[in-house]
Amino acid sequence: MSTPRATPVIDQQLTAAPLVPWQLVVWDDPVNLMSYVARIFRTYFGYPKEKAERLMLAVHNEGHAIVATGPRETMEMHAQAMHGFGLWATVRRADQ
Repeated sequence: MSTPRATPVIDQQLTAAPLVPWQLVVWDDPVNLMSYVARIFRTYFGYPKEKAERLMLAVHNEGHAIVATGPRETMEMHAQAMHGFGLWATVRRADQ
């Protein structure tokens, strides 16, 4: 008795999904001081004082700021870190 042979599919085209950047969004909250938020941006992300303060003011005045952009896993890691510092943060696709 012979074993049936599988016919390989050669015409099938495999393409990788494009790498879509993700954004870390930090939201305004009624608890944290503005100086604390700026300090977290400086110490965690290593941003210069001017950039940290500009982002902190965007969080305060506009209600949120995009603090970082990159791969989804990295942004999720940053969001967890922000939660650990007591900040409200979410991750979203950059094309939204």
